[in-house]
Amino acid sequence: MSKKVTEIVAELVTPILDELTLELVDIEFVKEGKEWFLRVFIDSSDGIDIEHCAIVSEKLSEKLDETDPIEQNYFLEVSSPGAERPLKKEADFEKSIGKNVYIKTYEPFEGSKVFEGELTGFDGEHVVVTVTIKTRKKQIQIPYEKVASARLAVTFN
Repeated sequence: MSKKVTEIVAELVTPILDELTLELVDIEFVKEGKEWFLRVFIDSSDGIDIEHCAIVSEKLSEKLDETDPIEQNYFLEVSSPGAERPLKKEADFEKSIGKNVYIKTYEPFEGSKVFEGELTGFDGEHVVVTVTIKTRKKQIQIPYEKVASARLAVTFN
């Protein structure tokens, strides 16, 4: 079985990001209407600016032209993951303790599939979220394998 486009692109972009001390957050290869888009989301502890995106885009574009791993025409976009950054890896959860998160589970857990609150713990097996129900705070330990998707959540007070 051949590798997926996102896996090939991850292999190509990782050395570029390592050289620039940047982090790969996510890769999407999606069709929207008639067009294909290859989106690479990058970050760093100091944040990302347009110059970082331009450098990575230029270097990755050269690698993609050399190896030509994608059959169809596509648009390459390199950007920051934004304020509601997805949490994909265990390290993402560890770095996000103390921040507000939005988590969806594969199946209902404690009566819900959606949890929004403060990420208060992560041990590799459980994601601990403190949610507010009316005026009461409740800690919920969600098994990590039940997490379908997770991202930072922007809250307005």
